Amino acid sequence: MKSKLNLDPKVVESARNHARNIAHDMQDFIDRHTTVSTERTILRLLGVDGIDDVETPLPNVVVDHIKDAGGLPRGVAYWMGNAMIQTGLQPQEIAEKVAAGELDLTKLDTVSAKEAEEAIMPAVHEALRKIKAQTKKREEYLARLGEGRKPYLYVIVATGNIYEDVIQAQAAARQGADIIAVIRSTAQSLLDHVPYGPTTEGFGGTWATQENFRIMRKALDEVGEEIGKYIRLCNYSSGMCMPEIAAMGALERLTSC
Repeated sequence: MKSKLNLDPKVVESARNHARNIAHDMQDFIDRHTTVSTERTILRLLGVDGIDDVETPLPNVVVDHIKDAGGLPRGVAYWMGNAMIQTGLQPQEIAEKVAAGELDLTKLDTVSAKEAEEAIMPAVHEALRKIKAQTKKREEYLARLGEGRKPYLYVIVATGNIYEDVIQAQAAARQGADIIAVIRSTAQSLLDHVPYGPTTEGFGGTWATQENFRIMRKALDEVGEEIGKYIRLCNYSSGMCMPEIAAMGALERLTSC
């Protein structure tokens, strides 16, 4: 078949093969390695939340604790599963003890990877149950209330104060908005942690936190019932904490992008 751009098909196929080989090599490298944000995401999905006495998020505390001991390549899921076996505690309780300096995960007796995996699977299934429940709730809302006509009307709120954002978002929904996007505070993508709790002061936007997600989702569900239409909620999961924010969005029924 002749190319409309007058390109040699053999050269095009060669370029595609080179690109495919590069992508495969990169994926092989990724599969053998991890990142601190990826490991923190696993902890959040296992139910670890909260902060320590100096307001450092517990996922950061635990991952840094394991990393500093040289254990991160083995993955936090292993260390959590092992600690559950050795202590009889749940992931949140283990994280709190690590933060209090009462537990060193890498100094405990160790079990096999299979045993650690079996120990942690109930927490994994609980995380999946929560996400599936949120998906089901969205489907139920859409079936009962319906949604706006496409193309969707997308409205941004970005006061810096989540409670003021709620007022603007509900007003926008009443005026026809189908999707509310909460813009993040300036440069949050450069932070190597996710702030905790509700926030009332941001810079050019509102901090993305799980509690802020929860507050806004609740507010949009309320206004959706009032106007008879499901309102989607969007935040952004780019930056150093991209996987963590995506996980929080899944847990709180957001549409992340």
